[in-house]
Amino acid sequence: MKFSPIVKSLLDTDFYKFTMGQVILHQYPSFQVTWSFKCRNKDVFFTPEIVEEIKEQIKEYCKLTFTEDELAYLRKIDFLKGNYIDFLSVYHPIYEHFTINTDSECGLNIETKGPWFLTTYYEIPILSIVNEVYFRMTHTDKEYEQLGIEQMRRFDDKLNMLKSGNYHLSTFSEFGTRRRFSFESHCNILEKLAYAQANNELGENIFVGTSNVLLAKEYDVKPVGTMAHEFIIAVGQGTHELNPAYSNKFALESWVKEYGTKNGIYLTDTIGTDNCLLDFNDHYSTVFSGARHDSGCPYEWGNKIINNYKKYGINPKNKTLLFSDSLDFQRATEIYNYFKDQTHVAFGIGTNITNDTGATPLNIVMKLTAVNGQAVAKCSDDISKAMCNDLEYLEYLKRAIKWRDEHDKNSPNYKYEGDK
Repeated sequence: MKFSPIVKSLLDTDFYKFTMGQVILHQYPSFQVTWSFKCRNKDVFFTPEIVEEIKEQIKEYCKLTFTEDELAYLRKIDFLKGNYIDFLSVYHPIYEHFTINTDSECGLNIETKGPWFLTTYYEIPILSIVNEVYFRMTHTDKEYEQLGIEQMRRFDDKLNMLKSGNYHLSTFSEFGTRRRFSFESHCNILEKLAYAQANNELGENIFVGTSNVLLAKEYDVKPVGTMAHEFIIAVGQGTHELNPAYSNKFALESWVKEYGTKNGIYLTDTIGTDNCLLDFNDHYSTVFSGARHDSGCPYEWGNKIINNYKKYGINPKNKTLLFSDSLDFQRATEIYNYFKDQTHVAFGIGTNITNDTGATPLNIVMKLTAVNGQAVAKCSDDISKAMCNDLEYLEYLKRAIKWRDEHDKNSPNYKYEGDK
């Protein structure tokens, strides 16, 4: 390897990997999945040398296990069960699950195949490794150092704007592990945010915590996260006998079976928010503490969720709308000002915190592309975020969603035409 290991701990990942991981282990231990890497930047190319370094870094990552100290930290989280932590005590990544080569338009192909309860943990560390290796190897040491300096200068400006009240978000968290510039800068940023919050320097803004479990542990802040699109995709589309247009129904049932009223911010856009609201009924709107926005117009989405609460006689001010799609602090402030008198507003901000250097950040993802031998798809409110390796299946999913929308009596598009 050219560099020392980038990922040094299995806690260096997003918290929702553990909240989902427990449900996967308990309820879906037989599911087999395929993950595929995608770079959405059109002008990015990974050279063979970069690919080789990524491969070596992933080999090092696969040598990691959880330490006793890390397991003790997880045991303190009241909704993580003892038998799940026992599983983590013997868990480690398996390099044989990976295929890494140059067979891609961008020069980097990464695919993982294996049991869902093992492979779910790979996504975030892989993306962190890819991002840091790419920036290190496409810049000289001096250029890379200057980017890091500029990142911290820009972050300090944002922090000062938060302290002065020029940015007003109320409640926010840091969500930037997967696309961070470097682990070192990530640590520096978390230290500054944690210090500012602990010393009441943020005024009416509240820094709740971070999605990164290792840094939450190190800086004594809250680990934040509930679920990702992968959960709703796999649960809703992995059992082939089920209609995928009811994916949210199956996911909601599964989540509540595991956690009851705990850990309840629901991600609505996996196969479209309109479809989700057919299943986000009075029961689930009550049980879940709120909903998360991750694609499409945030204002249209927020109005839909608020109207859905009102439909069931639920006061939206007692619920949380969490926004997490491509945010910066200015955009978050504007969203807050629009919704602040209607509901509790919160934000998860990622790349704009952890990779704002002046250079164009990578837009990279690892997504589920098959479950139990069949293609699956994300079909969110933003069509550009759709990802599926089988266009025939994607069209089938769209037809299923459209059919349900036209025939479900709870849909605003439903029209009863009498017996025929």
